Amino acid sequence: MSATGSPPRRGKLRIYLGASPGAGKTYAMLGEAHRRIARGADVVVAIVDTHGRAHTAERLGSLEIVPPQRIEYRGSMFEELDLDAVLARRPAVALVDELAHTNVPGSRHEKRWQDVDELLDAGIDVLSTVNIQHLASLNDVVEQITGVVQRETIPDEVVRRAEQVELVDITPQALQRRLAHGNVYAPEKVDAALRNYFREGNLTALREIALLWLADQVDVALAKYRDEHAITATWETRERVVVAVTGGPESDTLVRRASRIAAKASAELLVVHVVRGDGLAGVAAPQMGSVRALATSLGASMHSVVGDDVPGALLDFAREVNATQLVLGTSRRSRWARIVDEGIGAAVVRESGKIDVHMVTHEHTAAPPRMALGGRRDRRVQSWIAAFLIPLGATALLAGIDRVTGVAGQNALFFVVVLAVALFGGIGPAIVAALLCGLLLNFFFTEPLYSFTIAQPDNFVTTVVLLVIAVAVAALVDAAAARSREARLAAQEAELLAMFAGAVLRGADVPRLLEKVRETHTQRGVSLVRTDSEPPLVLGTAGSAPPMTLGAADTVCDVEGSHYALLLSGPRLRARDRRVLTAVAGQAAALVRQQELTAEAARASALSETDRLRRLLLSAVGHDLRTPLAAVKASVSSLRSTDIAFSPEDTAELLATIEESTDQLTRLVANLLDSSRLAAGVVTPLLAPVYVDEVVHGALAGLSSGGPDTERNIRERVEIDVADTMVDADAALLERVLANLLDNALRYAPTGPIRVGAGSSGGRITIAVADCGPGLAQDDDVFTTFPRSGDRHRTGGAGLGLTVARGFVEAMGGTITTTDTPGGGTTMIVDLAAPVKEHP
Repeated sequence: MSATGSPPRRGKLRIYLGASPGAGKTYAMLGEAHRRIARGADVVVAIVDTHGRAHTAERLGSLEIVPPQRIEYRGSMFEELDLDAVLARRPAVALVDELAHTNVPGSRHEKRWQDVDELLDAGIDVLSTVNIQHLASLNDVVEQITGVVQRETIPDEVVRRAEQVELVDITPQALQRRLAHGNVYAPEKVDAALRNYFREGNLTALREIALLWLADQVDVALAKYRDEHAITATWETRERVVVAVTGGPESDTLVRRASRIAAKASAELLVVHVVRGDGLAGVAAPQMGSVRALATSLGASMHSVVGDDVPGALLDFAREVNATQLVLGTSRRSRWARIVDEGIGAAVVRESGKIDVHMVTHEHTAAPPRMALGGRRDRRVQSWIAAFLIPLGATALLAGIDRVTGVAGQNALFFVVVLAVALFGGIGPAIVAALLCGLLLNFFFTEPLYSFTIAQPDNFVTTVVLLVIAVAVAALVDAAAARSREARLAAQEAELLAMFAGAVLRGADVPRLLEKVRETHTQRGVSLVRTDSEPPLVLGTAGSAPPMTLGAADTVCDVEGSHYALLLSGPRLRARDRRVLTAVAGQAAALVRQQELTAEAARASALSETDRLRRLLLSAVGHDLRTPLAAVKASVSSLRSTDIAFSPEDTAELLATIEESTDQLTRLVANLLDSSRLAAGVVTPLLAPVYVDEVVHGALAGLSSGGPDTERNIRERVEIDVADTMVDADAALLERVLANLLDNALRYAPTGPIRVGAGSSGGRITIAVADCGPGLAQDDDVFTTFPRSGDRHRTGGAGLGLTVARGFVEAMGGTITTTDTPGGGTTMIVDLAAPVKEHP
């Protein structure tokens, strides 16, 4: 706490990101430390490993170093960051190398980035390093490129939270020269490194991955800055092409054309569909599904937004994603229709500003959209104008042809005028047009002329009939228009619901579904909360400003019959949008409940499996525990007996029986303990390059000398041919694995040689243990816990040895399989990664 009682500010994290080991991250970090010291900052080295590199050690030499914490693990001493010492020293800046490092068991935290998080909470700024291959989201990609499994990973979010991420870039050729000069690895290891991990193709691919990942983070930071400062103008920092589709037959042409435009500019492609309810018929889900499949195949992302004003919705979306180019299809409307209304394309071009607009021609044509029967805002003014101008125009026309028309023709023309206005404008303009037509007909064409006096009753009847016809037709038109509007709104809601339901079916989780809601309805932020607690429990968020409480939300959509609510911050939504979002909130709540049920089912399954294993354990080990205990008991009782005088040979045999039974019990208890550790998930391998030959001899040394073979005979039977092969493994765990495999081979093949061999292929090491025994039946699953159905091959033991071996191998990132030995017998094959010098 500070002197004022407030908690200390959180420290700032700066990360030096490298595309590969040896890029110079640690050296760059040490250079920044010297610059800060020159400016008067208090800087200490919390943990930095030079890996024997002279230039790095020279750069480190003059800096203050907090002594590392020494932790003993499996008989070896390891140096880890001494978190308490750094917190007690409380510098302004601490240097922590290798952010993705896994701490030795016994440390306060499992991962080094968790240590860094505690330093940041204490207000200490941290400089750190990480390689691109350690990011969790890229782990599988790097494995595909290099063939090497990266076991030390770090969540991308940890790196994204850094105040600054600086890429330490170097060309593949320069890095290879650095390797050749011995600046990264010892000279005897350079050739192997250049032939494997550090091939030019690998380095080029890793460099591109690092640049693209960092570019994406820059985009996120830029979007956040623009949103915080309400910047809507397009910044041409990166080419982005947006193509607008309707789902019609021309959509495929537009997407392919936009893809070619984006490819030429190395731009990102976004496909957007405007869901509208202003009179245009919606598209069927299969049509949009076809467009979505095409967009996915071309590497584009699919987006949907809601808006009755299509040009405005398109431009708002383009500006939100900072697009530089917008692709539209040419209009399918007639020339006369374009004279009355400029259309979407012309409106977008007029309002686009700095966004370049491409109008793409296409061969697909269709009938122009049907004219809406009413209800469009821009038609209201036109209908009132028509109510005055059309009767006046008809009067002028009749005045010119008055000599050739009679009263019947004049009345018919005014009937047509009233019908036209009624169809076009609705009840109000139709009544005005009917009254105006009656007055004009009476004033200009009935006696007495140029007077509003109604001399004949039929003139009054004509005016009344015009008025009745106008009202009747206009009422029918308005009713049809209302039903049409309701149908259009229902179609819009159905399209939105189908879109959100499709997102759920395609595997969207709660955050991605909320992001879809935010984007579709142009909101700043969206969150899903449980309202039965105070403050509400936030279950998922999306956007830059998600509301965390009901009071902070501009729109609240409650899920009926539950304690879930969807909170939105941004433009207030209409009632029809709220109906859709209430249904979407129900979908999101169902996803949360499904996740909770899945987790509960997993816990129940784990408890059930634990109970099953416990029962199997009691059943399987009962005999195996009693047999050696009974042998020990009988031998000890015999030796203690005073009635019988045993010869030295008999005494030695009884003692051998005790020793053999004790060894058998020791193996059984060790396997039980290991099985429990594997089931609890607490086995944490400490991987390092080890020689297979040393591990095999260690396994042989730990084997029992009991049974039909003496220790000397066992060593004579086991033939080892592994040369100087090295493997990336935990030496202690691998020794246990090989000990169990060798013990299994000796038990089931009492005669004949046991061969241990090793080989390498594609960055992997295989260790084979082959015997000449009876082999395995086709239905034998030797790696299943307690597998011996009916004790078909029982020779002792509870069947745990091979199960433990498989668990240890999988914990080290490998596999273990069985195959037949040529000529008869069983071969156990362990597949592990070859050692990779991946530290900078």
